[in-house]
Amino acid sequence: MAHLEARKHISPDSGYPITIHPNFNPKIKDHVPPEQIREEVVPPKDRAAFADPEKKALFAVAKRIDLTESIGTVLENIQLSQLDDKQLDELALLVSERGVVFFRDQDLTTEQQVKLFEHYGTLDKHPAQRDVKPSGDFHADTSFEVNPPSYSLLRMEEHPEVGGDTAWVSQYGLYDALSPAMQKFVEGLHAIHTSRLQYDTILDLWGTGPNRPPIDTHHPAVRTHPVTGLKALNINGGFVTGFAELKKVESDKLLDFFAYHIHSADDHYVRWKWQVGSIAMWDNR
Repeated sequence: MAHLEARKHISPDSGYPITIHPNFNPKIKDHVPPEQIREEVVPPKDRAAFADPEKKALFAVAKRIDLTESIGTVLENIQLSQLDDKQLDELALLVSERGVVFFRDQDLTTEQQVKLFEHYGTLDKHPAQRDVKPSGDFHADTSFEVNPPSYSLLRMEEHPEVGGDTAWVSQYGLYDALSPAMQKFVEGLHAIHTSRLQYDTILDLWGTGPNRPPIDTHHPAVRTHPVTGLKALNINGGFVTGFAELKKVESDKLLDFFAYHIHSADDHYVRWKWQVGSIAMWDNR
């Protein structure tokens, strides 16, 4: 880690690295992103809105196993590569309702993955992704975007025998677990989402230049899902730095509470152990 710019400036008193302001860090200051900040767009109608609520076409070819009461479903006896448009719409509805849906032993190639996901709309491009063609990994928790991604699809090509699990938490469940008074309070707030911390990390740690400038956005701290109509928290520790309507000390205390609330959500949590050929599709909303 000594090669990182952030590790090169050591305090003579403590012996630990001193954080250099981005304006004085040449790696960050001198980078010129090749793309502009995105303009807001109105997305097309969600494909889940076209689905049969009973999902008869999907469940005619797949066995459903719910992993928890709140979040996470496995579909067995199914290949994503064989689904038709109607079944894909019903899959989107299931993902919207269950948060994340898992598959084992899939034969999907990268090219098929791209084609499949284009059914749901314009593919997102991570700020660090330089290749015009999307890679096999669409996992991007980019809640700071003006139009954050709706669905994500992650396919496992390589995996260690032990470790590497991924966990999801239901933001529906987290909202429902709040008291009515807290729900009402948070509904009146806008969370401040930023890409600035990730922007700095990409430049220094990942060794590549972000393709878009850093951005700060204000999104409702509680949003209503456009398909299910359910309310969900729109707060995460990775990109939310405060709340627009609050003073900093108030924001900091509220963020501390939500960090505890998210990490203690045993009833609204699912953990997935990956294998090569496994796929997870989830809803970021």
